[in-house]
Amino acid sequence: MAFNPKITDIQVSDSNEKTKLYQYVVTLADKSKYRLFLSKNPDWTLNSANRLLNIPCPMCRKDYYCKCMDKHLPQLESEFLSKLGEQA
Repeated sequence: MAFNPKITDIQVSDSNEKTKLYQYVVTLADKSKYRLFLSKNPDWTLNSANRLLNIPCPMCRKDYYCKCMDKHLPQLESEFLSKLGEQA
């Protein structure tokens, strides 16, 4: 079964208008939470994603930091941009 991230909630965590860097906390359909680090110059670019340790990783089931989401950054970025467009 392939991992397909579906964002259900987006919350602004931090923003720096001067450097155009933004942090969002997103909740996925499986209730896992991730902090997304994005830049906007002039288009949105997802730089990295860190899993918040509320539940084990949905891919490797580890209960500590892992790098599993790094290979799903393009999917997560497109899902984030579509959700951001819906909210605008």
